[in-house]
Formats: sequence, C-alpha cells, structure tokens
Amino acid sequence: MNRRLIYKFALCVLSGTLLSIPLQAHAKKKEEKPKQAEKKEVDLSKVSEAFGHLIGKNLDSLGFDFDMKQVIKGLEDSVAGKNSPMDETECVQAISIVQENAFNNLSSENLKQSEEFMAKNAKDEGVIELESGKLQYRVEQTGEGPEVQPHFTPLIRYTGRFLDGKVFASASEDEMISLDETIEGFSKGIIGMHEGEKRTLFIHPDLGYGTAGYLPPNSLLSFEIEVIKANTEQVPEESYTTNIPLDNENASEVAETPEPLSSGTIR
Repeated sequence: MNRRLIYKFALCVLSGTLLSIPLQAHAKKKEEKPKQAEKKEVDLSKVSEAFGHLIGKNLDSLGFDFDMKQVIKGLEDSVAGKNSPMDETECVQAISIVQENAFNNLSSENLKQSEEFMAKNAKDEGVIELESGKLQYRVEQTGEGPEVQPHFTPLIRYTGRFLDGKVFASASEDEMISLDETIEGFSKGIIGMHEGEKRTLFIHPDLGYGTAGYLPPNSLLSFEIEVIKANTEQVPEESYTTNIPLDNENASEVAETPEPLSSGTIR
C-alpha cells in the first residue's frame, strides 16, 4: 500500500468528498436549460445495498481488515447524531499506523517464504543458481541462436508469476525489453540466453522489487521467458518498453496504492 497517499485518501472518504462528486454533477445539470421533467423510479433498497458495496471496496483498498460490526455501528451512530470515538485527524492517523503495521507484517512474511522457497528450489534437479539464494533458473527449452549480452535490448515473450502461481504480468506477443532498465534479477537472468531458448527465472525480492514498486512487498517472482531475438539494433528508443502490463484478473492484488492501476514496471 502507498502510505504517502493514505492520509489524503482516507480524509476524502471520511469527510464525504466521494459524496460531493455526484452532488456537484447534479448542480451542473440544474444550470443547464430546463427540460420537461421525467419521473424516474429508483429502488432505494438496491441503492442502499450498492452504496454499501462502494464503501466496502474503499475499505478493502486500505490493505487491512476492519471490524465490520463497528463500521456499521459508526454509520448508525453518525446518522443518529452521536459523537465519534475519534475526530477525523485522529482516525486518519490511526489508519495510517495500522496500515503500516499490516504492510510490515506482509513484508516480513513474504521475505520468509521467499527465502524458504529459494533454499528448497536450489536442490531441485535442473535448477541452476546464478547468485546463491538470490537468482536461479531452469532451462525449459534450449536455443541455438545468438546469445543475449549485457546492455542488449532483446525481443522476448514472458509470463510473470507470484510464489502461489498467480500471473501478475505477461506478454504473449514479441516485446522488446531494455536490460539496462529492468530489475536486476530479470536482467541478469536473461543474459546468456540464446535465441529460441526458454527459461524459468526465480528472483529473490533483493534482486526484484523488494518493498518498493507496485507488487506486494518482498514478493518472490518467477518469469517464464522465451528469447525471440537476442538484440534489436537501430531501433528508436520509444519503440521498446520496460513496462509489464498487469493481468486484469489479478490487478487488485498487485496494487500498492489505493488508486486504480493499469500497469506495472520492471524498472
């Protein structure tokens, strides 16, 4: 989660900024030329339930589990005019602390799992270690073409997965990746691959995103990579990318921030 945005985001939710948007839009409509009024029927029960879902999604985006009974009690007490146990500033500060604790706990747990996996995986047949406990690979298909060298911009296809196997990024079409702009484990793992070769890389978070970036903190990453062309020469810089588009199905699990995300990066 992005702790830099939590204060602003939570304050917007708590102060009713989300509610003011449709009201502003309604005000603008009133300024337009009056039209013949049309009676529209709305199921208030469904609207109420849908609004509850909107609140739930915003709560979920903060990265920890609220006590929903107390959330409901707070809503009911607010409507009834009762005082809150905290003012807005105190509540936002408390949320920030809880969020940071949740982030640190997830970071520690992911790091532990990553190290346990790398130690066990190193013993598997066919797994080669490039850096002890940090970077491993397994050849899935040999290649006989030219070899990828440092500072190259190879043309590849890849699929990125978390430790549990969920896909967070993929490129089924040929994509150029600048090795000078990628995360260290990704770059080092591709160097030495031949055209036509397929590898599975296993990257410890120290050579990945660590606790930064758009992925869950200290995530172990694996990449299934196929080298189509070892190097793309005389290609305009704007025609290659260092971006990894997120898989839409899993985008909600990748976000570090409460705002919508459409892509990640291996820079």
